[in-house]
Amino acid sequence: MSDIRPFRALRPQPELASSVAAPPYDVINSEEARALATGNAASFLHVGKPEIDLPADVDLYDDRVYAQGVANLRRLMAEKVLVREDRPALYVYQQKMGEHVQAGLVCATSCSEYENGLIKRHEFTRKDKEDDRTRHVREQNANAEPVFFTYRRVAAIDALVDHVRRTGPLYDLVTDDGIAHTVWIVPAELTQQFVSEFAAVPALYVADGHHRTASAARVGIERKAANPRHTGEEPYNYFMAVVFPHDQLRIMDYNRVVKDLNGLSADQFLARLGEKFTVAPTDSPRPTAPRQFGMYLGGRWYRVEAKPGTYPAGDPVRGLDVSILQENLLAPVLGVADPRTDKRIDFVGGIRGLGELERRVAGGWAVAFALFPTSLDQLMSVADAGKVMPPKSTWFEPKLRSGLLVRTLDTW
Repeated sequence: MSDIRPFRALRPQPELASSVAAPPYDVINSEEARALATGNAASFLHVGKPEIDLPADVDLYDDRVYAQGVANLRRLMAEKVLVREDRPALYVYQQKMGEHVQAGLVCATSCSEYENGLIKRHEFTRKDKEDDRTRHVREQNANAEPVFFTYRRVAAIDALVDHVRRTGPLYDLVTDDGIAHTVWIVPAELTQQFVSEFAAVPALYVADGHHRTASAARVGIERKAANPRHTGEEPYNYFMAVVFPHDQLRIMDYNRVVKDLNGLSADQFLARLGEKFTVAPTDSPRPTAPRQFGMYLGGRWYRVEAKPGTYPAGDPVRGLDVSILQENLLAPVLGVADPRTDKRIDFVGGIRGLGELERRVAGGWAVAFALFPTSLDQLMSVADAGKVMPPKSTWFEPKLRSGLLVRTLDTW
């Protein structure tokens, strides 16, 4: 089952929604956040990235950063920028990016289901990042930003969502990146229908936001352990998510750049590459199928394709393109043994385009690799097998905006 609940959200006054809505904390750096929030005291970046209100030399993990986030959230509440919903509710959140449209349900999801594996993950988290977000959740007493889940689509849930989308929206705005964000409040009479339909959904899957998910669940589990009168019905047992049907989501490529050729000349590198891949110059560098890669080296593009027999096609993890590249090239040839920690590799989301890979190489990186996107079926197969993907395997677009809906941990 999938246990979802309505909740009394904190949300912007409708006329302030465009000013409040902000990119998630992890897609922009502090300098970019400062620039975006300049002159906008309502921006939710003041909560998600509160270091922007402190001197630039303050460490991201300084106590003052967490205290500033608490103060900023309380300020937005005191100034009525964020107001409390008058009843527990579910919401439909739709995004439109070009011709692509996706609509998910905003709800509270279960910490215990995450702990017990009914909310399935496909990536490991980094301890420093998880600890950081856990402290933000704990001290703000809030799920300030929603996590991004998916599930295998259910026709009856699609029909309910479509019904809600025929009503008048709560928010309807276009952000500066051209993406339309529309939010509807679910009518009270439909709430139990959504809850009942999701009770028959066997599992939810973390699509984007593993650190936010782990941190939110961790705080709930901490509060459970600290409460001798715990019943399971307390608000802290749940955390906020937007849950999308799998067939509406789009995964983009997540590409790689490497700083050097590990002591090899370009010719030596190409020779080593040819042991497990076919390599040919190309004017069409974007991969069009799995097992194909684009490679930018020495000012030109190559089409690189894994040779049959060089990877275990039936393995849900090792058969992924990111694994094939890592096991057959990045580790043995370029010496990148652990892409989670090696500073010689960096990752470039597909939203930035192949031109960004050319720019990075022109700026001093040695080689770039363009990958074919991982599929939703692959993601769910890995999660169902209880395994994890290599880091930076998926890049979801569009990103959810933060600040449109906030959930506190002491209020239903």
